[in-house]
Amino acid sequence: MIKNYSTTLAGRPLKVEIGKMAGLANGSALVSYGETVILATVVASEEPKEGIDFFPLSVNYEEKFYAVGRIPGGYIKREGRPSERAILTSRVIDRPMRPLFPKDYRNDVVITTTVMAVDQDCSSEVTAMIAASLVVDISDIPFAGPVGSVQVGYVDGELIINPTSAQREVSELALTVSSSSSKVMMIEAGANEIDDDLMFEAIMKAHAVNQEIVNFINEIKADCGKAKKEDYVRFTVPEEIVAEITAIIGDERMEQAVFTDDKQVREQQLKTLKEEVTQKLTEEGKEEHLAYLGEAFYNFEKKTVRRMILRQHKRPDGRALDEIRPLSAEVDLLPRVHGSGMFTRGQTQVLTVTTLGPLADTQTLDGLDELEVSKRYMHHYNFPPYSVGEARAPRAPGRREIGHGALAERALIPVLPSENEFPYAIRTVSEVLSSNGSTSQASICGSSLSLMAAGVPIKSAVAGISVGLVTGETDDDFVMLTDIQGLEDFFGDMDFKVGGTHKGITAIQMDMKIQGLTPEIIKQAFEQTRKARTYILDDIMAKAIDMPREELSPYAPRITQITINPEKISEVIGPKGKTINKIIDETGVKIDIEDDGRVFICGIDAEKTKRAIEIIEGIAKDIEAGQVYTGKVVRLMNFGAFVELLPGKEGLVHISQLAHERVEKVEDVVNVGDTIEVKVIEIDKQGRVNLSRKVLLEKPKKEEAKTEQ
Repeated sequence: MIKNYSTTLAGRPLKVEIGKMAGLANGSALVSYGETVILATVVASEEPKEGIDFFPLSVNYEEKFYAVGRIPGGYIKREGRPSERAILTSRVIDRPMRPLFPKDYRNDVVITTTVMAVDQDCSSEVTAMIAASLVVDISDIPFAGPVGSVQVGYVDGELIINPTSAQREVSELALTVSSSSSKVMMIEAGANEIDDDLMFEAIMKAHAVNQEIVNFINEIKADCGKAKKEDYVRFTVPEEIVAEITAIIGDERMEQAVFTDDKQVREQQLKTLKEEVTQKLTEEGKEEHLAYLGEAFYNFEKKTVRRMILRQHKRPDGRALDEIRPLSAEVDLLPRVHGSGMFTRGQTQVLTVTTLGPLADTQTLDGLDELEVSKRYMHHYNFPPYSVGEARAPRAPGRREIGHGALAERALIPVLPSENEFPYAIRTVSEVLSSNGSTSQASICGSSLSLMAAGVPIKSAVAGISVGLVTGETDDDFVMLTDIQGLEDFFGDMDFKVGGTHKGITAIQMDMKIQGLTPEIIKQAFEQTRKARTYILDDIMAKAIDMPREELSPYAPRITQITINPEKISEVIGPKGKTINKIIDETGVKIDIEDDGRVFICGIDAEKTKRAIEIIEGIAKDIEAGQVYTGKVVRLMNFGAFVELLPGKEGLVHISQLAHERVEKVEDVVNVGDTIEVKVIEIDKQGRVNLSRKVLLEKPKKEEAKTEQ
């Protein structure tokens, strides 16, 4: 039976059709927002996955090029691996939903959202987020939803829910907020230095609109939702085994093992305790209890850390709740590269390297958003195994690396100079050298240092900081931790990451492990991150480098911008690119030409760059009588020599204009390949250029005397 539901979201129709497609999935729906259409499905395995201690949730956001009336590029002509945008969207669907599944649920759950049609004014990402929550809610899979999601823009001083394509292009804010019926579940933002109060207002406005979506999904769920499965296999450790393992170790010894500022020391101390428990259980003939040791030990460690933080305000490394780990900042660590900067926070250390290139190095994006067709600034984040002491080979970047790289990229874009101010493609690469929490925020700091060291004229340095959370039984029973380390992130309830300048916020990413945040927690998070951000900018980063260098590295390319008449672009390029390629071969530069007549010449050698500019300007300038050129003889005829004045432009020196004296044969004066100086003496009605070498030569004395007489 097909059922249809509809409502209005930000002035546009939101429609849901259930029962028409994908009937074998646990839950499915065709969700339309405007003319954007998403097919969402969720499927859960019948049996739990064995041998794991986590919930196996997989979220996939699939972009189909037919949704925007395009055929994929490349040889194969079909969609391949997901784009970076698709991976990031999968992450924002996953993050608000994951905490709402039961903690003891171990069945495989796969959520798939397929983009089938795109209306650029109605975000496919937001539609997919709503659709994903909807299909899980109406399925028989245990889930404490629903979740509503919207985007917020800031245009002309006004906060706008789900901005249109035109509004997104000029918006000062790109904020995505997900909410349950009572709390904020996820925040993702990029902003042009928005102050804390305005950001909080935008989040609360989004949260209010999300309640409309939550109510809409609840109405659908009440009408056609399946009964939730309550008889699934629950993965819990028997209480008697927990009590036994806890008694062997004891609270005091667990506290001593956990509370140290050295990650490696902590891991060794915990390993020793676990080995002791294993030996004790084996000696007592209780080998069957060892199957629960890992989870029981983890829960005991987690309970100890959370209790000490929440009740005694004691952090594992002994810091105060708002205290930041020891920090340091350095620049110019690597020779030859265009810029380098390293930021160290406790045992977390990130080195970022900047590379500058011509605009031809701008990354082309092949996605569904018409506003995102290229990327001039690229930030890449690498997390090698040695950074956490693991002995395994490196592998390709995963979703986490792509997500952290995108966060740092988003934080720095608002302070970058425009293309006209700084006509370079810019790439920063953050290498995580050591990791004990907040590596993404260290990469923001390291990238700021590296960009300034490279001479990129950024408007302001950007710093990143993360705040954690440990909650009790009630909403007002919580503790917030500034600059969380790995253990606090692992056992805590939140990782609230904020990047920004003195002026305001440029990026936010919030990860949750509990069922949402209250407005009070969000406000306090902003206050603590602002205070910490100011300290990092003023007391740490500014002491390493306080402003961008005035000169680029001697190893960085020099890019010069000139402007020519757009009507002359075809002449500069030449037939099949022959002219421009000849200039490149001769001078060794790189050339980018924009449709508006802007030409960017990139080269290391100043003289060759100057020569390329002269050639291009010469081509773009009309040849007129009286001009003097240095050209190359390209071919000889019995009546004269043809000279190339500029690529693609030739003129004829008649045999009578080669020299003052009589010339019997052209070869007696010039040969192919000779460089000679000539003057334009005439451009005839057919556009033919006539040249003279003779008029630029000194007259022989006999000729001078005859002229005088």
